[in-house]
Amino acid sequence: MVKIKEFRIVMPMSMEEYEIGISYTIMKMEQQNTNSKEGVEVLQQVPFEDEKLGKGQYTSKNYHLQSKIPSWMKGFAPASALTVHEESWCAYPNSRTGFLIICYQCPLFSKCSLTIDTVIRPDNGCSENAHNLTSEQLAAREVEVVDIASQSRDYWSKVISAPNVDLTAFRSQRTSRGPLLKGWMDSCRPVMTTYKLVIMDAPIWGLGERLEDCIIAGERALFLACHRLCFAWIDEWYGMTLDQIREMERQTDLLLKKTLKKPAKAGSKHDGKRKTLKEEIVAVGSCT
Repeated sequence: MVKIKEFRIVMPMSMEEYEIGISYTIMKMEQQNTNSKEGVEVLQQVPFEDEKLGKGQYTSKNYHLQSKIPSWMKGFAPASALTVHEESWCAYPNSRTGFLIICYQCPLFSKCSLTIDTVIRPDNGCSENAHNLTSEQLAAREVEVVDIASQSRDYWSKVISAPNVDLTAFRSQRTSRGPLLKGWMDSCRPVMTTYKLVIMDAPIWGLGERLEDCIIAGERALFLACHRLCFAWIDEWYGMTLDQIREMERQTDLLLKKTLKKPAKAGSKHDGKRKTLKEEIVAVGSCT
């Protein structure tokens, strides 16, 4: 059975700021979660043009996430044999992302499909059909408004292990935004919402429904962690330009490839002090 779930993530920033902030956050999270054994491998980043989406950037990545695979999935194939392949077409403010689980030892996974359609609007999550769904799709869709000021303690939130920031007490020094107190989504300005439509299909008898629920829960935890950090790191990326972001993406892609190939050095664990992405790039570059 195909599952359709729409996550609405309200953010205390403008759409222009969000484009910068979310790109910065994704880069930094990928770098912090990549080491010599597992992490993110960027395969390709090139411009594209599509009749529906328009002009944008196509990205292809492989995720080697052996330590994050649930134990029950390892019963079908060893974690070392599992790779998640991602293709993304981003034409801001809209994008489409598709995922494929690659496992030669368990070809059943190739039948599964996961797509995420993203629409971004300058509202506080009040658009009831941002993706222009049909009546049948609307009837099957489940909607959840994700509050970035909330915290989760489920399995996937622990696996992602993102830095813990209390946004109900956080205040940006550069923008004076925050803290995000009860009712903030109705009163904050500027405000925008990213509408993420997750469609998961795992047509595997006896496993499909559990896998669908697992993957959707994982995506929710990732959305929450990523957007929480996007606001928590606002003082690092605020004021940057798209040209600066694109240059940092090029540098980060090279560093991720080097990091995945090089052996881990003793004493190289994160020292607990939060670094900006620029500092992370310099630190990794000095070890290569």
